[in-house]
Amino acid sequence: MIDWLIFIPACFALNLAFGPNNLLSMTNGARSGVTFAQRAAMGRLLVFVPMIAVSALGLGVILTTSAFVFSVVKVIGAAYLIWLGVSLWRSARILETDGIGAAPSTLAGAFRSEALVAISNPKAILIFAAFFPQFVVVESYWQSYAMLGAAFLLMEALAIFAYAALGKFASAFASKGLPTLQRVSGCTMCLFGALLLVSPQPARS
Repeated sequence: MIDWLIFIPACFALNLAFGPNNLLSMTNGARSGVTFAQRAAMGRLLVFVPMIAVSALGLGVILTTSAFVFSVVKVIGAAYLIWLGVSLWRSARILETDGIGAAPSTLAGAFRSEALVAISNPKAILIFAAFFPQFVVVESYWQSYAMLGAAFLLMEALAIFAYAALGKFASAFASKGLPTLQRVSGCTMCLFGALLLVSPQPARS
């Protein structure tokens, strides 16, 4: 039997951890609202589904045992995060010049960004390849893995709402400071990219 009393609080803490995807939800919430951010974050959730399946099949071991494959994923992910950070910084200048409504994010673009960031998210790789197996019931392997995956996705959706609401709340009380928030988000995204470049390869427990 899955030890839900340990899994749920531990996993939800990981879901709530501040990272590039949650930063995107907060930024999208500030710029375009909570509903927009939640719809965009479907790109993240849809990417996590096959990642969970791949981990269940045992292929997640590749990323935690192959230094070469992990390095390739890491460099590509880091480059995208830095590019995204620069884009956020540049869009802040448009907000200052033309106003908040002049440069709305498109849902397709935000959806794509969530999906691409999720693919190289080291937190997700670590959760699926190293954290999940500690709670899998060997006698009902596939059923327990599916249940863990479903619970993770539900808690991830709650984390998305929390960060999107936080972003919307912040922008509502400091709408003139939205360009500054955009710049901070851009710098933080670049920092995530730099940290990803030097992040160690996750180890299986």
